[in-house]
Amino acid sequence: MRLNFHRNSALLCLGLSLFASAGAADTVGLPPPSDTDATAFQSQQHFSPYAGRNFPGNVYWGDTHLHTGMSFDAGSFGARLLPRDAYSFSRGVEVTSSTGIKVRLSAPLDFLVVADHSDNMGWFQDLFDGNPAMLANPQVRKWYDMINEGGQTAVAAAIEIIEAFSQGTFPMETASLPGTRTYKGAWQTAIEAAEEFNDPGRFTAFIGYEWTSNAAGNNLHRVVVYRDGGAQAIRMEPYTTLEPVGSPNPRDLWKWMQKYEDTTGGELLAIGHNGNLSNGIMFPMRDPVTNRKFDRSYAETRMKWEPLYEVTQIKGDGEAHPLLSPNDEFADYETWDQGNLDLSNKKEDQMLQYEYARSALQIGLQLEKELGVNPYKFGMIGSTDSHTGLATAEEENFFGKHSGTEPSAQRIHHPMGKTANGTYESWDMEASGLAAVWARDNTREELFDAMMRRETYATTGPRMTVRFFGGWEFTEADAATRLPANAGYAKGVPMGSDLPARSGNGAPRFLVAARKDPMSANLDRIQVVKGWLDAKGERQEKVFDVAWSGGRQPGPDGKLPPVGNTVDLATATWTNTIGHVELITVWEDPEFNPQLPAVYYARVLEIPTPRWTAYEEARFGVEFGDNVEMTTQERAYTSPIWYTP
Repeated sequence: MRLNFHRNSALLCLGLSLFASAGAADTVGLPPPSDTDATAFQSQQHFSPYAGRNFPGNVYWGDTHLHTGMSFDAGSFGARLLPRDAYSFSRGVEVTSSTGIKVRLSAPLDFLVVADHSDNMGWFQDLFDGNPAMLANPQVRKWYDMINEGGQTAVAAAIEIIEAFSQGTFPMETASLPGTRTYKGAWQTAIEAAEEFNDPGRFTAFIGYEWTSNAAGNNLHRVVVYRDGGAQAIRMEPYTTLEPVGSPNPRDLWKWMQKYEDTTGGELLAIGHNGNLSNGIMFPMRDPVTNRKFDRSYAETRMKWEPLYEVTQIKGDGEAHPLLSPNDEFADYETWDQGNLDLSNKKEDQMLQYEYARSALQIGLQLEKELGVNPYKFGMIGSTDSHTGLATAEEENFFGKHSGTEPSAQRIHHPMGKTANGTYESWDMEASGLAAVWARDNTREELFDAMMRRETYATTGPRMTVRFFGGWEFTEADAATRLPANAGYAKGVPMGSDLPARSGNGAPRFLVAARKDPMSANLDRIQVVKGWLDAKGERQEKVFDVAWSGGRQPGPDGKLPPVGNTVDLATATWTNTIGHVELITVWEDPEFNPQLPAVYYARVLEIPTPRWTAYEEARFGVEFGDNVEMTTQERAYTSPIWYTP
């Protein structure tokens, strides 16, 4: 069952109540009036279709993964902006970047997590200030001199510092460790900044940090987010990876999180990211530390503490890989697959299945069948992982991974990172991403609770509005209403949920709707990605086109023809003469088997637009070369909905 529901632009501009809780008066779905007041609207409690609703009616936009100069690597790369600058910028204030460029967002964010690294937090400030005790170490003195020389010499120093820390050669006598004056001061600064900028109902400044497990260069990073305020957060300093006070094992992080909650009465969650740089250990079938089979306790604990996964960011997209999904023409999107974080170990094909969100969701079904619990039952978000203090995910407003890659005519010549093992070129960076959260209000408590129930989605930068509901009773009429959320919550469950118990003999139906970002491109299509276990317990997947723009029809191979391309590379512009402003449909799984577990999520694609590299060429008159992508199809990934027999 598929209904493509399109409106012309004029009508759509009037129909913004499609997804939000407010909008123009609309009588769709109201019963006809009767002759008596007593029975006029007996089927509903209120005349107003917006009254009495308590479900999440607003989508809030933010970044849960931003670094400032308080992160030792960001500071080494040249970041001089600190947490207060980062929160101010995210609220829409124009600031001056670390390289002296004026910068402002196209629209403010609704929330931000400053997630400076817990390891060595505040170390760079001491170095930059010329702390004599630190400079007494010859290696640190060398780094200090390189950083003060500036330019690419400073970038080289930053890479040396990161490599040394990753490979266990960092001069630990100079480190900023929990309990030290430097560490306490840095954590206090982070908390005070969040408390200063947190404005319930208007802007949420979360307290948080990044726990950066990076054993031998293999990424197991997590961002830890607090539901709490400073009075609770200050009672325990962040957990680090440095032994003996910390650990690189995620199990130990989860123990610390439990201790924090037991000690303070607060609440925490953790967000994994960059599985594509983990070299096969982000979503494994066996414990990557002990190489033993997982037990139920591991699965329960991971699911408890890690409700979300950061599926897209500057260091590549993590939804799917073309080798894992050869029948998906959109799987090869901003792919990073050279190796691990510092390229000390090259990528092997067998690692890929344990790195990407789509395959991880399928592995979760296998582990649930074995253990009774799914450890990879996560929702989707995006964030930048910017180390500039600037949450910029827009192609035309992209300030890079770190301050050494901020906009300039020379950015083309400056690698994002270069080690003895290989190079990440500047053009490898992806201008991504953002976290979208469906909640009732813009507060720490409401947003955190929405994250815990996984009512979230990721985008690569645009602020497209997306709804995804699953159930058994949706009809085509539910896709024709201007208030699909009413039907979505009344008849089914939202993204991030389990399908309710099967009703009757039918297949699951999904109500999915998307509206373009007013500042961005029209929509190409909506797809539903299905993963399942076949009768042999083997992982399977399929991508279904469920709603699309224009009069296109699938070809003999079942593939929908491309939407077209209006990009003018010479001027880095495009036109919205193709695509649609919104798409909405009810889709029924035509291949459903009630005996087999399955997981579904929606992917929304924009029409092609200029990539940040195209803007760079047009503005600076540079040429990246034929091997560099100049266009992109921005996208959104919803949190999944699971079916369990």
